Amino acid sequence: MQRATSWAVYAELAALFFLNAMAMGMWLVPLGMVLDAHGLSSIRAYAFATSALAAFISPLIFGAMADRHLAPAVVLRGLSVATAAAMAFASTAIHLGWNRWVVLAIIQLHALCSAPGWSLSTTIVLSRLQNSKKQFGPVRAVATLGWIAGCILVSALNADASVRSGYYGAGMWLMVALFTFKLPSVPPPRSLEKLTIRQRLGLDALTLMKNPDHRVVFIMAALFSIPLAAFYPYSPAHMRDLGLEHTSVLMSLGQVTEVLTMVSLAWLLGRFRLKWLFAAGLSVGLFRYILCAFDTKFSLLAGVTLHGLAFTLVFITTQIYLDERIDPAWKARAQALMAFMMGGVGNLIGYLGTGWWFNACDRPTGTNWPLFWGVLAGVIGLVLVYFLVTYHGRGTQPEDAKA
Repeated sequence: MQRATSWAVYAELAALFFLNAMAMGMWLVPLGMVLDAHGLSSIRAYAFATSALAAFISPLIFGAMADRHLAPAVVLRGLSVATAAAMAFASTAIHLGWNRWVVLAIIQLHALCSAPGWSLSTTIVLSRLQNSKKQFGPVRAVATLGWIAGCILVSALNADASVRSGYYGAGMWLMVALFTFKLPSVPPPRSLEKLTIRQRLGLDALTLMKNPDHRVVFIMAALFSIPLAAFYPYSPAHMRDLGLEHTSVLMSLGQVTEVLTMVSLAWLLGRFRLKWLFAAGLSVGLFRYILCAFDTKFSLLAGVTLHGLAFTLVFITTQIYLDERIDPAWKARAQALMAFMMGGVGNLIGYLGTGWWFNACDRPTGTNWPLFWGVLAGVIGLVLVYFLVTYHGRGTQPEDAKA
């Protein structure tokens, strides 16, 4: 590893995050509106839940592959091409009006291909930074700029409810694949041991849960993901009910505070314990849903804007926690396990649960938004209490995990 991270490396890693996040945002943010516009609102919750189902499978398998068999950049390259093809296929199926369950199956295929991408990119970036506490925040902030750029592009091209957003996103995934050729392709050390099926599937990463603080952080992230899953499927619908247009751009307001928080992350990490940063993120998440429950244009946009602050203080701090506390030989699997807990356990319960809750809040006069967001705020409050009671921050050295 280099003694100091050069500006060329910073630029390379920032570009990887920018392209990856731009591709993700161009699909995820407009997806609900696209489905509604094509008469597929009945599968909206299930469509978002496909990413959760995929997170039960893909990240751990490909995380184990990146730790033991192939360079992470090579794995990311293949997955990016597959994601682009699946995204274009799904957009075509929606456009041609195929059966909704066939459309959902293709969206599930896309999710299986895309699910490991972010944890692999994070592993690549963290492996090349000398000091993740000081350096990761600003680099990760560029990913948020990429997400904003994707949202702006979708709205600028008037594709907020059009399948064209999926085709644009597919093009961006191909750019990610091309960019991986710029990254060092350093293979992982070959294992001399005979690997078990459990190890090949990445399930040995569950060993990390034996550490009490690791376990609390993994569970806290999964629980917080449950109410957070309502943000992208239902915030645009709430905006539409309040008469707001260009929802993809308005949804990117949360990324503005995300960038500002990430740029400040090194300063925050140097002055506050991780426990209080996690607690602050959960508290902001609680407050933002309370704001959404007021059911006015101003309060809703204020709640959307606070999304980036809550997201960064919980999930980005979690990634840094894993990078510092986990043995280097397990880092790809640790990030993959976090993707499994958040994107799999948390999002599956979250997308299906909030979908059920949204239907329960439906009234003849429209959605009861104060009730919808208010109950979700209460769920976050319970997660905050759980974390404060169970997390103690014991130990400061990386924890060796044994398969």
